[in-house]
Amino acid sequence: MAQISELKRQFAELFGGTEEKVRAFQAPGRVNLIGEHTDYNGGSVFPAALTFGTTLLVSPRADRKLSFASTNFPAKKEVSIDNIEFNEEDDWANYPKGIVWELAQRNIELSHGYNFLYHGEIPNGSGLSSSASIEVVTAYALLTLEGQPTDTVRIAQWSQHAENEFVGVKCGIMDQFAVANGRKDHAILLDCDTLKYELVPFRSGEYRLVIGNTNKRRGLVDSKYNERRAQCEQAVQDLKAAFPQLTLLGQLTLAEYNANEHLIQDETVRRRARHVVEEIDRVAKSMEVLAKDDLAAFGRLMNGSHDSLRDLYEVTGDELDAMVDAARAVPGVLGSRMTGAGFGGCTVSLVHESSVERFIAEVGEKYEAKTGLKPAFYVCDIGDGVRELKGEA
Repeated sequence: MAQISELKRQFAELFGGTEEKVRAFQAPGRVNLIGEHTDYNGGSVFPAALTFGTTLLVSPRADRKLSFASTNFPAKKEVSIDNIEFNEEDDWANYPKGIVWELAQRNIELSHGYNFLYHGEIPNGSGLSSSASIEVVTAYALLTLEGQPTDTVRIAQWSQHAENEFVGVKCGIMDQFAVANGRKDHAILLDCDTLKYELVPFRSGEYRLVIGNTNKRRGLVDSKYNERRAQCEQAVQDLKAAFPQLTLLGQLTLAEYNANEHLIQDETVRRRARHVVEEIDRVAKSMEVLAKDDLAAFGRLMNGSHDSLRDLYEVTGDELDAMVDAARAVPGVLGSRMTGAGFGGCTVSLVHESSVERFIAEVGEKYEAKTGLKPAFYVCDIGDGVRELKGEA
């Protein structure tokens, strides 16, 4: 994590003033261990917060201006609280602007302006939820500074709504929920339809989670993401012939789906729906095997998840497939899959600690030879959700 003292120095350079009124907040990135493209279908997911993410320094202003700066991007953006609109030229700053807009929709008006400095440790476009991390840390900070309740479930919902309606990405709830509600050494079993959740100890023993960044950038807004959502909605419409009350694919059991799959007219739509229903079933099986600390069985479920995302949902692409293939060839790897929305981004692998160095060397070499891209690897620990950093250096 970044040194707060160094960030405060940069903050003073950018905005002037003294450090006394500057407060620091942090929200993590997240990795989804299994349950991909199930969240917006009302299914279950199993994400975990990471120990790195987005640090935000913020101080009040005397006027009604909001000034956004980042250690990751050169331009500073300044807007008025009274004129919050989406502007493509504002790029990443649309995420915190969306939170200010969302709070106003909830009748939480800011009492004055603020200066914001963001320091992101999540590679942009990697699929580890840099956008959700920015949204959640902004919402938590503003609610704290305005003396409002900081209900982390509500913060996740509001952040998702802002991304859906202000930024225009029809993401599900998983990313914001994991970032807001994570806990050290636990993953979150979340029912995305009801928002019921359970913190599940993730006892990986001698195995480590290794995230591989393909460094293939992907833009969610421009990707096939919204197309996949529409295909799932079409499957629901077709299945209503048997289930008139059906609103989401996640409301079906695998047996119910198998008996009625023929009602889906389009073969591509049928494959998309099959992935979703089978993936939700894989999440349920994961809970059974993890309760017995059967990591080998969990690794096999991770592999099944990736293969389904590749063959049925078609969201992996050459880079993710090349990295997963290379990962599975390394001894000591129990499972490897893409994580996030796909079309580039990251993989997550469960690797024996004695194999981690070999894993990074061999997967890196094979992947670069196959794709021409240089990957990055992170050996991860599971961390806490959003919080204020008090007295941390």
